[in-house]
Amino acid sequence: MPLSKYRRALYVVVFRNDTRAGKTFDVILLALIVLSVTAVMLESVESIRIRYGRLLYAAEWAFTILFTLEYAARLASLNRPLNYARSFYGVVDLLAILPTYVGLFVPNAQALSAVRALRLLRVFRVLKLLQYSGEANHLFRALHASRRRIAVFVFSATLIVLVVGATMYVIEGPQHGFTSIPLSCYWAIVTLTTVGFGDVTPKTPPGQFLASALMLLGYGVIAVPTGIVTSELIAAERDRAGSTGNARFCPGCGERGHDPAAKFCKGCGVALPPAAKRQESMNA
Repeated sequence: MPLSKYRRALYVVVFRNDTRAGKTFDVILLALIVLSVTAVMLESVESIRIRYGRLLYAAEWAFTILFTLEYAARLASLNRPLNYARSFYGVVDLLAILPTYVGLFVPNAQALSAVRALRLLRVFRVLKLLQYSGEANHLFRALHASRRRIAVFVFSATLIVLVVGATMYVIEGPQHGFTSIPLSCYWAIVTLTTVGFGDVTPKTPPGQFLASALMLLGYGVIAVPTGIVTSELIAAERDRAGSTGNARFCPGCGERGHDPAAKFCKGCGVALPPAAKRQESMNA
């Protein structure tokens, strides 16, 4: 908090969203961000740009000047402005105003102003959504614990794509649109994920049979990562709630099912946390 009276008042407005003035400022700022991103998107539509190009260009500069003043106000209200400038929000704020200025020297660079959408992350502060950070950490821990199984899944899916793509290239060939193995692998990815763009399709019966098998396999492949993460979420929730008694969770590799007397992980050797004595605490 700055010592100067005026800087302190400015700090309350631009940073303290727990005050009425600060919350009003953040709400207005979010509205301006939405309008500025909308203007950038509309300018990319040729028919709208031809008809309202000058108006959108003027609006772009108006938003840029407002955001520049806001960025300068944030820096001016702090005793150590460089700390904010190097922070995540500080970098995003700077990136939000640079494209328009760079556009004076590099054509079409102002289209990068869509990066302002990142500033909508401030809605988490305005709506007090940071209170759910514990649940977010819970999700990240589950993802971290299942990272090895997900890596094995990604590796297996990659092998399937390479084998099927190369096989389809041999079966169909350039005459049916499979002009290279990379293109055939692209087709395999699109088919395995059940997206099915249809820009490249097999024409021969063997190719169609292989495509059908890959489509059926795709339904099972989609369920695998979902099941892995879901199981970790359930297990992590049980550990957190203490509903499994002496459940042991390795902080290193995520391995479970250790003996109550075990001191080190059977998978990676990392020291285990003490076994929970839920029953003793209940009796006490």
